[in-house]
Amino acid sequence: MTKPITPLLTVDIIIELKDRPDCPIVMIRRRNPPHGWAFPGGFVDIGESVEQAAVREAMEETGLDVVLSNLLGCYSDPARDPRGHTASVVYVARASGSPVAADDAAEILVCEPELPPEPLVFDHGRILLDYVSYRNRGVLPLPGSTKAPVKE
Repeated sequence: MTKPITPLLTVDIIIELKDRPDCPIVMIRRRNPPHGWAFPGGFVDIGESVEQAAVREAMEETGLDVVLSNLLGCYSDPARDPRGHTASVVYVARASGSPVAADDAAEILVCEPELPPEPLVFDHGRILLDYVSYRNRGVLPLPGSTKAPVKE
């Protein structure tokens, strides 16, 4: 059987700092191209689950030991990453402490989700909109939608 050619699998983690007022989130300024601001994350290693990759990437880039609290969604637009087609599993996680930039993160920013740094890379602007809607309304985005649904 011929091995199929598929998108690369990645994870992104929206880390809420539960020990701070209003639970701000953690963003990283990328050390490597494409340059800009992003959620911590990276590629899933062979032999690793997406959950293990999310926890590992959060630790490598921020020094935070996270607890995954929810799956926000899977983002797979072929144009989401200028380096090539990737599919990203995006988790919401909680942590305590002070993040420190390491590995692929050149800088850390703790911010309110409604006031993100610019520019955001990849499709992280879209992911952030979905997260803010989820955080405010408690409703997960619909697959393939551009906005999270309004809770009735």
